Amino acid sequence: MNDYEDPIDLDDAIAADLSELEPDIRYAGSAPIGGHVVDWRTLTDRDARTEWQALRAWVEWFTVRYRISESVVPPCWYQHGHLVEELSALHAAHTAAHTAAFDRSDTGFGPIGFHERLSLAIPRLSRAYFGGCARGHDPAKPRSWNTNEQEWDAWTCQAHAH
Repeated sequence: MNDYEDPIDLDDAIAADLSELEPDIRYAGSAPIGGHVVDWRTLTDRDARTEWQALRAWVEWFTVRYRISESVVPPCWYQHGHLVEELSALHAAHTAAHTAAFDRSDTGFGPIGFHERLSLAIPRLSRAYFGGCARGHDPAKPRSWNTNEQEWDAWTCQAHAH
């Protein structure tokens, strides 16, 4: 305590803060805290335009703000599923980190948590794209599955834990 603080005033301030608490209420509100997560795999056509526009606005802001080069996030990022997933996850983390800052129960680590996640995501973004469209956009060829159903059924009857 310094010379400028009156211990009585400090006690009164703490008591005033505590007086707002209601001892019978033990849980926070049920409203969701944080960002909106998009499951691109199950996104409906009805919701597509809204979600794509929100992600685009964030990606354009993000790439300028953090000086992310076109060699990491190309202009055709939205045509690369792996980039969409990574950027969407970063968008959700960024929104959650900054939305939590307005929550009274937040400890203040939201924004730094986003930057810690960002430092892990940048190398993944760099590896995911690695200039894949340098000679024009070549969309990824979809993978097809031709699983041998008899083999599958035989395999899945055991845990294979050993």
